[in-house]
Amino acid sequence: MTMLRKSPLPAAWAVPKVFQERMGEDVGRQRIMQADGHLLVIVHQPPKADEMHRQGRLFWRAPDGTWQSNNLGSGIRSIHKHLDEYSEVLQKLENAEERAACADDYFPILSALAPLHRSASNMYDTLQEARNAVPDDHDLIVCRDRAYSLHRWADLLQADTKSGLECAVVRRAEEESRASRAMARSAHRLNILAAALLPGGHRGGDLRHERAARFGNRRSLAVLVATLGEHTVRACLDRHDHRPAGIELRYPRDDRPGR
Repeated sequence: MTMLRKSPLPAAWAVPKVFQERMGEDVGRQRIMQADGHLLVIVHQPPKADEMHRQGRLFWRAPDGTWQSNNLGSGIRSIHKHLDEYSEVLQKLENAEERAACADDYFPILSALAPLHRSASNMYDTLQEARNAVPDDHDLIVCRDRAYSLHRWADLLQADTKSGLECAVVRRAEEESRASRAMARSAHRLNILAAALLPGGHRGGDLRHERAARFGNRRSLAVLVATLGEHTVRACLDRHDHRPAGIELRYPRDDRPGR
C-alpha cells in the first residue's frame, strides 16, 4: 500500500509537479521555486525567541500574475500582510528597548531579536531572488523594498539593544563601585569611633578608678550599640579586638536599645 506523502502545498493549487517533488513535509529554508512561468515563494512567519521549528508561509504566483497564499488570502496584499506581521513585532521590541533600564530588561529583547533578525535577513534575500525571477512585476519590487527596510530595522534595533545592554552593565558596575567605596569609608569611621569610645582597658589605679573606667566603657558601648546596632558593633569589635576586658553586649531587660 502506497503511503501518501504529506505536503505543505495546498491541494487546490495547480502548481507544476516539480514543486511537489522538491517540497518536503516541512517548508524548510526560505527560498523560491520557479518552473513553467510559475513562481513559488517560501518564507517563514515571524519566529519567537523559544521557537525551534519555523512556521512556513507560501505564496504562489501563477503565469497570469495572480497571487495566492496558503493562509493570508489572495493577491499581492497577502505578501504585505506577511510583512506587516514582522513590522508589528519589531515595533513592540523597539518600544520595549526604549523602556529598558537595566540588563534584565535588555536580555529578553535580544533573545527575541536574534531569530527575528536572521529571519528578516533571509526573507529579504528570498524576495530579492523572486524579484530577479520576475523582473517586470512592480508589486514584487515594492515587497522586496519593504523586506529590506524590515531587515535594516532589525539590524539597527539589535545594535541599539546591545549598546544599551553594555551601558547598563557599565552603569551597574559604577554604582557597585561607589557603594563599595562608601561602605569602606563607613567602616573606617566606625573604627575611629570605636577606638575613641572604647579604650583598651584600664592600667593601674585603685579599684574605684577601675570600676569607674569600666562603667564609662559600658555607657559608651551602650550609646554605640543604640546608634549603630548590636550586630555592627559586635562585628567591629571582633574584627579589631577593641572590646574592653569584661565588657559583654548585654542589657537590663528595660534598657535594651529600641525598648
